[in-house]
Amino acid sequence: MIKNISNLGDAALYCDFGTEVNKQINSDVIKYFNTIKEKKIKGINNLTPSYNKLIISYDLRVTNFREIKDKIEKLNVEETLKITSKNLEVPVCCDASFSLDMERLEKKLNLTKEKILENFFNKEFFCYMTGFIAGMPFLGDLDENMRVQRLETPRVKVPKGSVGITEQFADIYTFESPGGWNIIGNTPLEVFDSSKEKDPNLINPGDTVKFKQITFEEYKNYNE
Repeated sequence: MIKNISNLGDAALYCDFGTEVNKQINSDVIKYFNTIKEKKIKGINNLTPSYNKLIISYDLRVTNFREIKDKIEKLNVEETLKITSKNLEVPVCCDASFSLDMERLEKKLNLTKEKILENFFNKEFFCYMTGFIAGMPFLGDLDENMRVQRLETPRVKVPKGSVGITEQFADIYTFESPGGWNIIGNTPLEVFDSSKEKDPNLINPGDTVKFKQITFEEYKNYNE
């Protein structure tokens, strides 16, 4: 649970759940996130969860740090509180035109392309958080032999739908964006849909994801 609550600027709290990144700690973050949303605590105007932190922003005209801290510390976060989660399958094409960093990965990981893809597609990923760009999911946890640092020089433009890996995570670029992740493929799936006001994210914290390899023809015809 929460290890420490501290000030963050003039109108936010920083809830620290520890330094590790794992499913148990992240589940605790999501439990508090869901409970605080349900309680509708007066003055709180935004909640921002991450791997192992929760930032709670509030309106200084309504409340203050001490009041919010006291309410958070007194919350009865039910151990049985269910995290609403989904099991999702995400198609990915690893055609050479999409696998922008495969040669780099083969050298850095000392693995063949075939082994890299085998490891990647056999893994079940857990969504820890979304962010950086709207709806981008941070998916863990890659095996130790699949972990690699970001590109030394980030790209100015990473195509929308690109699927990349870095350190213990995989992610999906929901928009064209600058970025330094190692790109191994692209998905035709719409991972973020701004027209859906209530829940534009296909993948949310707590969801699990399995990637499925598809051919270039399947990719081209996916949305037809």
